[in-house]
Amino acid sequence: MAEQIPLYPVRSAAAAASGKRAAYFSAAGPGPGAERSSRYQLEDESAHLDEMPLMMSEEGFENDESDYHKLPRARIMRRKRGLEWFVCGGLKFLCTSCCDWLINICQRKKELKARTVWLGYPEKCEEKHPRNSIKNQKYNVFTFIPGVLYEQFKFFLNLYFLVVSCSQFVPALKIGYLYTYWAPLGFVLAVTIMREAIDEFRRFQRDKEVNSQLYSKLTVRGKVQVKSSDIQVGDLIIVEKNQRIPSDMVFLRTSEKAGSCFIRTDQLDGETDWKLKVAVSCTQRLPALGDLFSINAYVYAQKPQLDIHSFEGTFTREDSDPPIHESLSIENTLWASTVVASGTIIGVVIYTGKETRSVMNTSNPKNKVGLLDLELNQLTKALFLALVALSVVMVTLQGFSGPWYRSLFRFLLLFSYIIPISLRVNLDMGKAAYGWMIMKDENIPGTVVRTSTIPEELGRLVYLLTDKTGTLTRNEMVFKRLHLGTVSYGTDTMDEIQNQLMNSYSQTQSQASGNNASSTPPRKAQSSAPKVRKSVSSRVHEAVKAVALCHNVTPVYEARGAAGETEFTEADQDFSDDNRTYQASSPDEVALVQWTESVGLTLVNRDLTSMQLRTPSGQILTYCILQTFPFTSESKRMGVIVRDESTAEITFYMKGADVAMSTVVQYNDWLEEECGNMAREGLRTLVVAKRALTDEQYQDFENRYNQAKLSIHDRTLKVAAVVESLEREMELLCLTGVEDQLQTDVRPTLEMLRNAGLKIWMLTGDKLETATCIAKSSHLVSRTQDTHVFRPVTSRGEAHLELNAFRRKHDCALVISGDSLEVCLKYYEHEFVELACQCPAVVCCRCAPTQKAHIVKLLQQHTGRRTCAIGDGGNDVSMIQAADCGIGIEGKAVFSSVFYFASVPLYQGFLMVGYATVYTMFPVFSLVLDQDVKPEMAMLYPELYKDLTKGRSLSCKTFLVWVLISIYQGGILMFGALVLFESEFVHVVAISFTALVLTELLMVALTVRTWHWLMAVAELLSLGCYVASLAFLNQYFDVPFIMTMTFVWKVSAITVVSCLPLYILKYLKRKLSPPSYSKLSS
Repeated sequence: MAEQIPLYPVRSAAAAASGKRAAYFSAAGPGPGAERSSRYQLEDESAHLDEMPLMMSEEGFENDESDYHKLPRARIMRRKRGLEWFVCGGLKFLCTSCCDWLINICQRKKELKARTVWLGYPEKCEEKHPRNSIKNQKYNVFTFIPGVLYEQFKFFLNLYFLVVSCSQFVPALKIGYLYTYWAPLGFVLAVTIMREAIDEFRRFQRDKEVNSQLYSKLTVRGKVQVKSSDIQVGDLIIVEKNQRIPSDMVFLRTSEKAGSCFIRTDQLDGETDWKLKVAVSCTQRLPALGDLFSINAYVYAQKPQLDIHSFEGTFTREDSDPPIHESLSIENTLWASTVVASGTIIGVVIYTGKETRSVMNTSNPKNKVGLLDLELNQLTKALFLALVALSVVMVTLQGFSGPWYRSLFRFLLLFSYIIPISLRVNLDMGKAAYGWMIMKDENIPGTVVRTSTIPEELGRLVYLLTDKTGTLTRNEMVFKRLHLGTVSYGTDTMDEIQNQLMNSYSQTQSQASGNNASSTPPRKAQSSAPKVRKSVSSRVHEAVKAVALCHNVTPVYEARGAAGETEFTEADQDFSDDNRTYQASSPDEVALVQWTESVGLTLVNRDLTSMQLRTPSGQILTYCILQTFPFTSESKRMGVIVRDESTAEITFYMKGADVAMSTVVQYNDWLEEECGNMAREGLRTLVVAKRALTDEQYQDFENRYNQAKLSIHDRTLKVAAVVESLEREMELLCLTGVEDQLQTDVRPTLEMLRNAGLKIWMLTGDKLETATCIAKSSHLVSRTQDTHVFRPVTSRGEAHLELNAFRRKHDCALVISGDSLEVCLKYYEHEFVELACQCPAVVCCRCAPTQKAHIVKLLQQHTGRRTCAIGDGGNDVSMIQAADCGIGIEGKAVFSSVFYFASVPLYQGFLMVGYATVYTMFPVFSLVLDQDVKPEMAMLYPELYKDLTKGRSLSCKTFLVWVLISIYQGGILMFGALVLFESEFVHVVAISFTALVLTELLMVALTVRTWHWLMAVAELLSLGCYVASLAFLNQYFDVPFIMTMTFVWKVSAITVVSCLPLYILKYLKRKLSPPSYSKLSS
């Protein structure tokens, strides 16, 4: 990786213009102009970086770049100036411009804009928005037949067969019966059209089912039922529990008294965790549903975009004094294709149809073509050129006498059997057989082959791109380790924690009763209290309580009421432990809360303002939630400020990744070492800390925090700065370790795939720390390999430096986030992909669905290798469609050339049909059962797979060898028959054709590496069919002659001469240069 990727710099004249622009804005002075000045200077720096060489050092980066050659944006190869560039480049530019102009005229896309959506009044929308219908079909009634035929005949092989078949309608060119050409071609087309029609009809049924789903729409006159496809922007839609959200909406109201609900997003981002969504407070406070029409309110929403993790908008109510304004974020949105998991929700539709996040993140399906088909297509072109050359030679030998062009075409048709149509038939049937074998494989029960045209692609893969959640992992978290610094608890010592917790709470309860008797006032937190070494019991107590309080988990109780009810009373709910489930946006937090329940401290209730814990003795502890700071990818930690209702103590709890927490906790000498130990075990670590606050400290913080949240400029930075003022000298409580359960046999499977030569990339929407941990625990990254975590970059300059740092690493896995990846691909696509392809493993986290598909396409374009994508969620569909082979979980044709020096066919009518079908098809087709090594041997030595990816079975060398064999055998058959025939020309047909059929059967036998009993049956069946048909082919054969010994010895002699040398050569090759697998099989 250290070697420099060659870049070809060219100077640009952009520097002068950018310098003038910078000078102009630098004169703006203080105030708003100064702000614009800094912004434009950043843009100018970015523009200047566009022309910088990638391998510049940090020192050079800081110097003046005027002495450096420059790298223009979006350019990989060097531009060649002069006449060559003017002619080639100018012509290309002109053609591209014209094509782009025509495409823009024909497919003028509507510009996406921000919108104002009035609640319940779709007619107020200023612009027309797309219908809310789902369409996954590739064709319609009018385009189906033309589309399918185009997909078939855009390949030269099929187009060649079509032209040859159509030529037989011309009397002057007709050399045989029409059925000899049209029957095989018609069979192939009929199978293809039938298969496409079935797939298209299934897609139509699925689309119709989704578009016909009924939803309740809230109107001035009450609720009405509408189809999903009839929903418009501005409609107020009611969605029940376990119902799919039909379009992108802003969350207005819910039946849950907390004003929030959970949704399942597994079909959007692939994560099975439930996400907490919060209703707009202004509409949630309204007394009844009908009041939504009594207010004058609207939502301002940003223009539709791809990012499913962000949203910017505002909610405004104009009829109040003063008008109410609420900022809207991602937690107030409900994206289409997600499912309501709790309660009933009401939302206002803001995006429909093609403008929804889920549809924008879905790519159009493409017709996948196997590498074998592409290679055969190229070889067919080579054979066609040979066919044309041979025809020209024949016409030349005739001296171009008479209508020579007619003779040329007839020779072309006679030699057309050099490219046998049986090749197409056998290929399609062989693929279908491979697909059937995969579905019937006992080792992978339940596997369904959706596409029968690319099963052979599984043998040519180089890059394997996999999702994480649900694919490599079960997404089931199990608490494994609690470390307090001096003592560590594992799964076998959890009972000690339970006993210490029980003793601690019993002592606390007795002390509290004593304090109540003496009327002692609640103790205030004293930040200046002297530090006293705590007992292990009290430290365990503090750690477990912190874990039980610092989270975003909500206990959910299933209702006993009827399924159709939308409002429940508390009397309808069962609050027993058996009926309680925990829901959160992260499975880590659920595992932590389940663990605190197992040791005796149970979370029994939670809403937006409070939570309740039950102690081992059954006492209920109530905590008021004062502030919650959610986890972000930037902060890598989350926190909560709570007040104990019994003691009035205010405590700030925080947990997060070790890299984020190590700087905010008090000095210690064990955290870094223990985090490393747990990470090596494949555990996901969280550092837990706390800080006691006085009432004065909290009030001061709250004032500053609320003021920061009202800021118009740099709100995020100001809020973060206020929160960071609390994150100082926090008391380190514990380190937790949680294990994400891997799928069965993931580790040996990945090891085997790596040994087979496949490069594995993990593309996930999960957090960076989680993805890195799973990459190590699943052995995607081996324990001896280093991991380079690509730092977050937002500009070209940062990407420039980080790529330089990455280039200096050797044999290390790469971990990069989706945002940083986007920046790198924008400026350094070619360089980044080339560096990443040299890594033994790559992990991309926080990937959007379209990003996954983009990465697949980049690998295909830059490497030309075959890719396979594996995923389990709706967010993986685009990636699976883009890959050459998608998992949601070799053949060879033998042919001989037959010709004669006259423009009439030697073998006419049924002889050619029989040769292409019943005489030779079964043995060739039986080759799908051939095995070079046993399946058990292939699993034991996965390195053998590397030979398949090289494609030697159908390389140019292999192709030329078979062409030479065909020429040799064709020459022997014809020359021998002509030499040995005596009086009747018809004997030439009998001798040569019989020898041809026998040669074909013997060549199939020569190709076989491992015999199967069905292969022997196919050989004998074909021979039996030919012998039996001789009695009915009086018009082609002299039956009395073929019953003589003369016929037998002549056929035998020709067959032996055509096949025996090849058998001898094969035997010598296996002895002198045996294949790699032969040593294992022996």
